[in-house]
This record gives sequence, C-alpha cells and structure tokens, in this order.
Amino acid sequence: MLTWKDIINFSVNGNPTPDKRVEKSEAEWKAQLSPEQYRITRQKGTEPPNSGALCKAFDDGKYNCICCDTPLFDSTIKFNSSSGWPSFTQPIKENAIKYHRDTSFGMVRVEVMCNTCDAHLGHVFPDGPEPSGLRYCINSESMTLEKENA
Repeated sequence: MLTWKDIINFSVNGNPTPDKRVEKSEAEWKAQLSPEQYRITRQKGTEPPNSGALCKAFDDGKYNCICCDTPLFDSTIKFNSSSGWPSFTQPIKENAIKYHRDTSFGMVRVEVMCNTCDAHLGHVFPDGPEPSGLRYCINSESMTLEKENA
C-alpha cells in the first residue's frame, strides 16, 4: 500500500517504470479526444467540481485512462470525498500512476498522471481515509468506467 511518503519519494526521485508506453502526436490526441478531454488530459485542465459523470458513479469495475485505456483505479478503492471529483485511496497498481511536483497557482501539490501516456488525471493529497490516508482527486473526463459484468 502506497503512503504519502512514497508519493513524495516518487515525485522527487523518479517514478516507477510503467508496463508499457503510449506516445502520440498532439494532432493524434486531438483527433482521438473530445475538446474537453483534450483540455484536461493533454493541457492539464480541471473540470468544474461536481460536473463529471463519474463523480456519483459507484458501479463495480475499473477506471481506465481515457487516452490509452490503461487501468488506473478499481471501484473497490473509490470513496465519496465530497470534493466534487471522483476520489480513490490507491492506484490499481503502483506503476499505473506517475507523480509530479506541481507548483502552479502559488500552491505546492502532487500532480498525478497516467504513467503509460502522461495524461493529466488530477492531484493526490494526504487527507484521505485510513489506512493509506491518500485521496487521489481525479477528473471524470480523464477516465472511463469499465463496468464489471457489463
């Protein structure tokens, strides 16, 4: 189980190696994604709170990257944080997520990205529930929900 100390270590000393890499040109990403998905995942945007379709979704399944379909989070670790964005306590695998120190907007945060394709997902904070204490705050537009038994 990842802890805040692990997250800081990854953001400072380097991320785990992904299982694979997906790289495309900006033109290819624009052709594949909706304008809002592109703005969020490729330009590090943020959707308005409580606007995402996955905020209130609690169906069983896996949350995959909208860009490369890599599994990122499992429904069993999703929780209602009342933050306005889907929230998770752990990634599906340690190497699914990439961490980057983010000092934009006069704040110090840890940005989370898909480790396969570098899509911006959101941020992780040390104010989540036990036992990890982590809250991965993720844009709905950056993921798809692959429902179990669908």
